[in-house]
Order: sequence, then structure tokens, then C-alpha cells
Amino acid sequence: MATKKVTVTIPEDLLEEIRADVAERGLSAYVAEALRFKRDRDQLLELVDWLQEEHGTVTEDERAAALDELEDLDAEHERRRVSGRHKAGEAA
Repeated sequence: MATKKVTVTIPEDLLEEIRADVAERGLSAYVAEALRFKRDRDQLLELVDWLQEEHGTVTEDERAAALDELEDLDAEHERRRVSGRHKAGEAA
């Protein structure tokens, strides 16, 4: 992957904290990962805004139902992980 060197200004205390935490990985890799994360989050927020314009705001009942479904899926994945056994054709 091509890279390009740029100059940015970062508060000194933040830079010191980050350098202490990322010694092996390196500052450039850390910053690139953080920028990708921020870009992805911004794109998701744009999608949420668009979906809300198209379909309206999510109600508390819809939100609670979605969270319940995610909890059920997480529990099922954990059950499968712990059992270590999957039936033929069954998703992991």
C-alpha cells in the first residue's frame, strides 16, 4: 500500500501517552488505524442520518427489540464457541 508522509499537530501530552502505549506497533500505524476508525464511524453516521430521513427515527421499542436480538445472537455464538461442535451446514 502506498503511503505519504504528512505533518500534523498533536497536543504534546496526548502524543506522549500514545507513544508510551504503541512502542512496538509504531505511531504511524496507530494514527492510520485511528483515522480509519474515525472515517468509518463518520460514514456510519451519514448512513444513520440518511436512514432516519428515509424511514424516520428509531423508536425506543424498536431499539430495545434490536438489542434483545443482538443479545440472543451473542448468546448463541457463545454457546457454539464453547461447545466447539457445529452441525454440517451450520454457520459458525
